[in-house]
Order: sequence, then structure tokens, then C-alpha cells
Amino acid sequence: MTSIKTAPAARDARMIAAVSAAILPAMLPIPDAFAQAFPARPIRLLIPASPGGPADIVARIVAQNYGEAIGQPLVADNRAGAGGGIGAEIVARSQPDGYTVMISHSGPLAIEPLRQSKPSYDPLRDFTPLSLVAEQAYMLLVHPSVQAKTVQELVALARSRPGKMNFASGGPGTGIHMAAELFNLVAALKVTHVPYKGAGPGMGALIGGEVDMMFNGISSALPQVRAGKLRALAMAGTKRSNLLPELPTIQEAGFKYDTSGWYGFVGPAGLPKPIVARLNEALVKTLASAEVRERFSAQGIDGIGSTPAAFADFLREEMAKWRKVIVASGLKGD
Repeated sequence: MTSIKTAPAARDARMIAAVSAAILPAMLPIPDAFAQAFPARPIRLLIPASPGGPADIVARIVAQNYGEAIGQPLVADNRAGAGGGIGAEIVARSQPDGYTVMISHSGPLAIEPLRQSKPSYDPLRDFTPLSLVAEQAYMLLVHPSVQAKTVQELVALARSRPGKMNFASGGPGTGIHMAAELFNLVAALKVTHVPYKGAGPGMGALIGGEVDMMFNGISSALPQVRAGKLRALAMAGTKRSNLLPELPTIQEAGFKYDTSGWYGFVGPAGLPKPIVARLNEALVKTLASAEVRERFSAQGIDGIGSTPAAFADFLREEMAKWRKVIVASGLKGD
């Protein structure tokens, strides 16, 4: 019998192929197992707002139960500034491993990048939507020294003093800034913007009488209203709040006005699908828990769980809405 010798290179190549065929399936990630192995260490929860503001309140209500649902604690990291853009940029540049997530609001994802001529990140390209989390109504607030007890009285007062009254915000491009600019637009007012580094400092300025008025989430505003430190004139949404049913809406005063604060979780772009699924599953479970629902309800907050795709669609709609307001108000900036 004639033996045929295999060339060393060919033999080695076949051996490598055979070994690879045997071990490659074991090396490929199996989605369920991959998701179950995550997370193996604490997750950083970046909050692009100052402590005490609406986004911070929502984040901290969610964080404890979310940590229990996903099996690792969430470590809060407040990074206020630039309408939430400072925190958002940190997340956009983070490793897509699931260990950095952000609770976002309209400022960093739907407003501030539209105001910038050269934004440092793209809301649709640089993030992975995980889920909508919550919505809460804004309240129109004034310092008690302001001689207005209704929306109509405030509008009349502001029109009699064009450019002399002012409003606080949590920074340019934040949702509460744009809520006031929208009010300026629909009521034909010229109330001057005074930005602060976060909704918390803005509220402090309003309580101290440094500014005349402000829009803020009901969770932050209601304790100050009940304490008599601020006067609430109206709700900004389409319906009255169960927590303060006697307070009318701005629409009831005759203005076509409707805006509210929303919050959602995102991660950096490129998150593997099994990790996205794991983060979303735990978050939706958290939002459905009785404890979180009760804590939200006590603060006038509505919990919302969604798919990542639904959140992405919602974000596109929000960007389209605020783009119109930014153009109409001349708020394009650098």
C-alpha cells in the first residue's frame, strides 16, 4: 500500500480547523447565559442633574429596587451642568458593558443637543435606549411676593413689565427651562431666563426671592408649596393633580399649553442585546413593584415601563417637538 504523507502545513491547518470546530460553539456567547452572568459588579447610575431636583428624586426612588431586581447595587453619581449635557457626554463615552447607565430627561437627550451648533454627542447615535421610567407634571410657581394668584394675573403683570420679570431654571436646555420658554411663547411674554446649575439651586433661588417664577416637577415643588414658601399658580399638563386638585391647569386659563417632565434610562451606544434585555427586564419589573408605584404616587409621579424600541420612538418625537420651540424662540446657541 502506498502511503501518502500530508504536508506539515496542510496537516496543521486541518488540525486547527478541527479543534476550532470543536471549541468554537463553546466560545460563542449564548444569549440567555450571557444575560444571566450580567451584572457581576455594581452599576454606576449617572444622574445628569443636581441633588434634590426631579430627575434625582425619580432616580433614587428607582435605584434601590432596581438594584434588587438586577442583583447588584446601583451607585448614584450626580453630574449636573450644561442642561444635563455634562453627564450625558460621560455616558456616551463610556464602555458599552452595561456597568454605566443614565437616567435622562428631555434636557440632555431631546433639547440641549438641538440648541448647540456643534453638539458633542448625538442623542440617537451615541446612546442605547433601555426604557422610559416615569412622567411627572410641572407646576408653575412664583415667589409669594409676586402680586399674582392666578395665571391670568401673572400674564397681565408680566406684560405690564416686559423684560423686568425673570424665571429660574436648572440650566439652559433643561425641560423646566423649555417649559418656561414655551409659556413665554404661548402667552406672548418676555420673562427673562436666569439659569442655575440644577433644579435644586434654582428652587433655592426662587424661595430666596432672587427670581420671580419657575416651572418645576411636582415632586420637588409640592413640599415648598405646602410649607408656604412658594405659591403654585397652575399645573402645566392637561389635567389637575390628585395631590392638589384645587389647582387649575394653564389650559384652563385659556392658553394652548401642555408639557411635563419625563425620565428614561439609557446606556452608551453598542450595548450587547443580551445586556439590553437584562437591564430592560429588571427595570420594567422594578417599575411594576408595589413599593415603587406607591412612592411615585405619593410624589405625583406616574411610572412608565417600555421597550427600548418604544423609548427610541418617543425620543424622536420629543426632539421634533422641541426643535420647533427652539426655532420659534430663537434659542439656538453655542
